[in-house]
Amino acid sequence: MSIVCEFELNNSIESFEFGKVAKQSNGSVLMKQGRAVILASVVSEFDNPVSEDFTPLTVQYIEKTYASAKFAGGFIKREGKPSDFETLTSRLIDRSLRPLFPSGYVYPTTITVMVLSSDKGVDLQVLALNAASAALYSSDLPIRKSVAGVRIGQIDGNIVVNPTVSQMQESILDLYVAGTASELLMIEMKSISTEEMVEVNIESFTKIHSINDITEDELIKAINIATDSLKISNNTYEEGFESVCKDMVEVELLSTTIEVKIINHVRENYTQNIKEAIKKLAKSERSTALKDVAKLVTADEFSVKEECELRDVNEAVNIVKKELVRSMIIDDKIRADGRGLSEVRPISIDTNILPSAHSSCLFTRGETQALVVGTLGGTKDGQMYELLNEKSARTENFMVHYNFPGFSVGEAKPIFGVSRRELGHGNLAKRALEPSIDNDFTDTVRLVSEILESNGSSSMATVCGGSLALKAAGVPISSLIAGVAMGAIFDKADENGKYAILTDIMGLEDHDGDMDFKVAGTKDGITALQMDIKLGGIELEVLKEALLQAKEGKAHILNIMEEAASEIVPSDALPIITQFEIDPSKIMAVIGKAGSVIKEIIEKFEVGIDLDRDTGGVKVSGEDKQNVDDAVAHIKTISSNAKSFVKRETINFEKLYNLNDILKGKVVRLVDFGAFIELPKGGEGLLHISKVSKQRVSNIHDVLEVGQEIDIKVLKISRDRIELSSANLD
Repeated sequence: MSIVCEFELNNSIESFEFGKVAKQSNGSVLMKQGRAVILASVVSEFDNPVSEDFTPLTVQYIEKTYASAKFAGGFIKREGKPSDFETLTSRLIDRSLRPLFPSGYVYPTTITVMVLSSDKGVDLQVLALNAASAALYSSDLPIRKSVAGVRIGQIDGNIVVNPTVSQMQESILDLYVAGTASELLMIEMKSISTEEMVEVNIESFTKIHSINDITEDELIKAINIATDSLKISNNTYEEGFESVCKDMVEVELLSTTIEVKIINHVRENYTQNIKEAIKKLAKSERSTALKDVAKLVTADEFSVKEECELRDVNEAVNIVKKELVRSMIIDDKIRADGRGLSEVRPISIDTNILPSAHSSCLFTRGETQALVVGTLGGTKDGQMYELLNEKSARTENFMVHYNFPGFSVGEAKPIFGVSRRELGHGNLAKRALEPSIDNDFTDTVRLVSEILESNGSSSMATVCGGSLALKAAGVPISSLIAGVAMGAIFDKADENGKYAILTDIMGLEDHDGDMDFKVAGTKDGITALQMDIKLGGIELEVLKEALLQAKEGKAHILNIMEEAASEIVPSDALPIITQFEIDPSKIMAVIGKAGSVIKEIIEKFEVGIDLDRDTGGVKVSGEDKQNVDDAVAHIKTISSNAKSFVKRETINFEKLYNLNDILKGKVVRLVDFGAFIELPKGGEGLLHISKVSKQRVSNIHDVLEVGQEIDIKVLKISRDRIELSSANLD
């Protein structure tokens, strides 16, 4: 027997149906909003725990193409490799729900979210998280907290909660927040750039590019509104789902089995050794040093007497190591590498170090190093991709690809396909950098970030190196963008809530800390933000303090970047580009019949040519300056000698013809699917091949020829289009 829970939230009706589908799962729900339908299921294997102390959670968000009544693009018509959007949405759900699992939950768990029916006006990322949370909350897993997602937009200066997809097209802010009724768990944010016409004087205007970076106070205000919305949603869900929740299964949570006296022994006798070990900044060196400490412990008289196993000693060493890292920061205000809490590691920048690349930047901050390489191309070089709710493909003309090889952290592992983490870090860098690029710039840009060393926040090194790579490639950007990773450590035992906020965290602080918080933007504001909270919530005042401290860090990094930008020497490999305009009515002369003229120019001068038929814009690019100049002169000669191609005036067919009129027309063009017929009162109509004869016609040329006069009937008519059939068809 199924149970339906229906709520009205954020001006929309949400329906959750439990007990109807996927009943062999630990929890499942069919969620509906508008025409969108999502199935979410949770399965956990209670009889198959892993031996390591981590939660083996897998989240899959899958879009079915039948959900929008279309076929999958490409040669294969079955859903296959997840799209970037599916992968990023899976990560978003994972990061929002993982904090709910209790410590020591070691049972393999899979959350599957499938889009069965789509709706162009519904935000699928918000819907997917809410559905996944409902399935998890109502399951028999030991979790009784609801998580909801909310998207915040800013339209015409007003904050809008959960705007529709069409409304988001007008927004300058995209803020996604996930949390419980009382705690924020995950935040993603990006600004959206715009072009504005600004009056210079009474007679003229100029176009101004606006990054729309958001200030710290404005962001806190938007997050506060999101928090209020999350509280209402989660309270509504928890109250409404109370009757559908399954009885929780009692499962054993993995807890430390180490005797306290072993931990005390390590703490009392090896603290100094562990302090020396954590000063090793490289992950591989630090790991080796900590293992050496564990070997010392197992070899001493205490361990032999107590028969301590190496595994237990290793865990005891790691427990004491985490205590030391946190106490040094909170109590002594000193970090493992000796820095102050708000201090950024030393930065060095080298630009255009790759002679054959269009641009390159080697950005090094401490032990984190990113080599970001830029490549320019024409509009046709973009990456085509599909969205579920759109019939036609889109083209991505700005790409950021992030690669994280094992050698960057001293690990001996081969390079395989792109991981979810790599895709997510590249997307974060793209969100940070994209608003800085002028909207009028329509060429394709690909940035590839090769992480050569990593000790904390390689994604923010990608942002910094990427911004300089754009500058070095001559891409028009309105401002440099810097990124900085923030962290926080909270003293849970302190009743006053003592905490420390860290600027430019390294890997050790990320691993043993309570918050991972990445901020990117200009000196004035934020263009992108990503936050994951490990301790289960954060106060807005603490968040504001972290944002202001991040602003200081960004400003410091930007000063160094601006100095490096002033010393950029353009790469010899940069293409030579000349842009000019000709009479739009003469564009067809440059193209030629079936593109013959433009193909000849491209082959003869070894250049690339982009044309804008509406404005008459011409862009010629190539590696040889003389060839580019000769191609430009040739195009200008063709256009100056050509006759104007005047566009045919649009005819209003509704005023000239009526349905079922019998007319005599002349065949003017034959195409595979029929013939275009010149009509007696002006204009042309389409006679489809299926409407030519009562018998099936395979080839239009078998029954009609250009210049032939025929009797036709008006079959369908609109203001600017008319469809015909043969008068002899009746």
